Amino acid sequence: MSNMPKVLVTGATGSIGQEIVREYSKNGFFVYIHYNSNEAKAQELLEEVGNAELISFNMSEKNSIKDALEGLDIDVLVNNAGIIKDKLFFFMEDDEFEDVININLNANFYVTKLISRTMIVNKKGSIVNIASISGVCGNAGQANYSASKGGVIALTKTLAIELGRYNIRVNALAPGIIESRMIENLPNTKELKKAIPLKRFGKASEVAKCAYFIGVEATYISGEVLNISGGMVR
Repeated sequence: MSNMPKVLVTGATGSIGQEIVREYSKNGFFVYIHYNSNEAKAQELLEEVGNAELISFNMSEKNSIKDALEGLDIDVLVNNAGIIKDKLFFFMEDDEFEDVININLNANFYVTKLISRTMIVNKKGSIVNIASISGVCGNAGQANYSASKGGVIALTKTLAIELGRYNIRVNALAPGIIESRMIENLPNTKELKKAIPLKRFGKASEVAKCAYFIGVEATYISGEVLNISGGMVR
């Protein structure tokens, strides 16, 4: 492990998170697999990829994040953890708005602040924030999610400016509709596919390849938002 580059993937038990773990592992990375409640899935993933370690903390608790990540030395951080609580704006409860902002945006800040400390000392690092096209152009029923992901995009651009002097790149991915547990209950999937020039939803593995490319290979790209939507958002 000592010579292997290291990556932390938050929300690693979700559909996209699992594929990001596999992609980095396949490319020779030691992976810190973060989970909160789904220990069984995390354990399964650990056994599958081998060179990895489980790391558990609650994204909605600042102290839990701090205790788990203090002093962790990694090369790439993938801020992938996120939740949705969709509802039209007028029907959205305060806690549904606050919970999504807290986990999708505030926790991203706490995690990145802790991890970037050692990156600054090492004078190198790469941060990949998983945003969404909802954060680029908004989406009905997602005032909370869109606001959180729009915040992630703005945070990404600012951190790229601030951390660039330490040779740390910061980028975001903006996936469109990706086949995952999150979209299983979507109505009108046929209609939705018609709105996408490629006429299909994306695969989690396609997002993972972009997460590896922008996290590791795109060494002169920083402050960028890579749209992965099959042409739906142009």
